[in-house]
Order: sequence, then structure tokens, then C-alpha cells
Amino acid sequence: MKRNVRSLAFVGFVLSLALLSAGCQRQDAGRGAARSEVASPAPAKIDTAAIEAELIKLERDWAGAAKTKNGATVRRVLADDVVITYPDGSNGTKADEVKTVENGSVTMDSWDLVDPKVIVLSADSAFITGRGVIRNGRMKDETMKKAIDISGEYRFLDIYARRDGKWQAVASQTTAIKTNR
Repeated sequence: MKRNVRSLAFVGFVLSLALLSAGCQRQDAGRGAARSEVASPAPAKIDTAAIEAELIKLERDWAGAAKTKNGATVRRVLADDVVITYPDGSNGTKADEVKTVENGSVTMDSWDLVDPKVIVLSADSAFITGRGVIRNGRMKDETMKKAIDISGEYRFLDIYARRDGKWQAVASQTTAIKTNR
């Protein structure tokens, strides 16, 4: 009988410790939550209008660079690790894009951006979609030694990241809009 009483007392003691421990943990968790709420600063407000304006400007600069053969603009707008998918399905790099712009492989009367829409994901990431309209555009095809007509409308999606305080395109895809002519 003494053994049973001791066993019951021991079990009761262990249960009391378990309950006491659980209560303390709950209290500490509540204090921790309160502390973290006080210690955590409010998220910084993102100026989406400024980001939208900056990305639309960069897109227009990039489009204008092809017309003026301005490789420096392309170098500024594109990240070193950019991935570009062209309307024919081929992929390109920053070096490819700079070369195409500087050597005059692409010529046009104009390249207009229509209906650009910027979606801001965070203070350091966003994407832009829209249509590009190329008028009297030509691209020299080096394999066939002739110029290809690239005039028309295109849909584009360009993804931007802010790195070291500068917005740069990190991915770009352009798709030709087929028309029934």
C-alpha cells in the first residue's frame, strides 16, 4: 500500500510539473509574441507610382536604344544575367542584345510601347507587360544575308529586380501578335 501511495504521489508530482511547465511555456510564448510585436518595425511603405514610372521609362529607353544604336543604354537597362526569349523562340543574353543594337542588325522608324502595365511585387521586384508596335522594322538575317520584316505588334513581359539601388531587367519574353492580313 505504501508503494502504491508513493507511486501515486510520484505520478501526481510529475503531472504537476508537466502542467506547471506547460503554463510557463504558454506565458513565455505570449510574452515573446508581445515582445516581437513591439520590436518588429512596421513594413516600409512601397512607392508603387515611382516604381511604375521608373520601369516604363526603362522600357522606353530600351526600345529607343535599338533605333539609335545605343549599346550603353542596353547595358544599363539589362542585368548581366538577364534571360531573353525572342519572338522566334530563340534565347539571348545581355551580350547578344548589346551586339544586335550596336551593329545595327535591327532598324526601324519607331518602336512604341502601348498599354504598359506594371505590377509591383515588392520594393525590389516588379514586372511590366504591354504591347510593342514596330513600324518599318527590319532585322538583318546573317545566315541568309537579307533583311527580314519585323514590323508589327508584339506582347511583352519583362521582369525587373532592384539590385544595388538600380532597377534592371532580369528576364524578358516577347511574343508576336499574329494578324490575319
